[in-house]
Amino acid sequence: MAGVLYIVGTPIGNLGDFSPRAIETLQSCDFIAAEDTRVTRKLLNHFEITTPTVSYHEHNSRTAGERILDRVLAGESCALVTDAGMPAVSDPGEALVALMHTHGVRVEAVPGPTAFATAVAVSGLPSARFTFEGFLPVQNAQRRALLQELASETRTLVFYEAPHRLSKTLGDLLDAFGDREAALVKELTKVHETVERTTLREAVEAYREKEVRGEFVLVVRGAQPQKTVWSLPDAVERARALEQAGMGKTQAAKTAARESGLKKNDIYKALTEPDGGE
Repeated sequence: MAGVLYIVGTPIGNLGDFSPRAIETLQSCDFIAAEDTRVTRKLLNHFEITTPTVSYHEHNSRTAGERILDRVLAGESCALVTDAGMPAVSDPGEALVALMHTHGVRVEAVPGPTAFATAVAVSGLPSARFTFEGFLPVQNAQRRALLQELASETRTLVFYEAPHRLSKTLGDLLDAFGDREAALVKELTKVHETVERTTLREAVEAYREKEVRGEFVLVVRGAQPQKTVWSLPDAVERARALEQAGMGKTQAAKTAARESGLKKNDIYKALTEPDGGE
């Protein structure tokens, strides 16, 4: 009988955030697949966990993934961890999880802290709807294409960025989006945690020559929704479609009025005219 792959979230800074269930899972599994075994060993030593580790990262994911799969299919259980945060999210562990599902292996989550969700929570920017984009492409053409695609996105945008690319990325965001509210978040849950509410233009100026350390989460306000201008025939057509779908004429006119911003009586009158408002 095959074993289980556990997806175990690890602290993004403060070791006190490591859950008892996560500790128990790492203690009881047969082996741990780690992005960087040296980083993970520090965590394991702190909690006196002696489970053996194997290396699994971007550059060995194909061969290491096959070896891990063979062991799990043979009945061993593996815990997948990343250096910090939730594995398989903007992380090479995604491929390992997919491989396990392909072969019918059970995958269980042991949730832990996640940098992008934590950053959205502390940013003060709209959080009801947001899109996580991870790290932007390194190639300029791909990066520009993606940013242009995102320029009209109305949801809050969340990016990861390394310190040596921060200044360039801020400039690229300003060029693509124009000046918007933003939050620059780093060192989450650590002693020097910072949440800097600013604008993209101010951030570009502030970080143009500034030496920075630590990875950043960039939270950027989405685009302002574009107001659609409805004509009366558009609103009547919408009301007619609602009516054909089973809605009463009055309610259909009311709904079309709410969506279009036009007057319900005008829509209802046009809807009831012999020519159907044409």
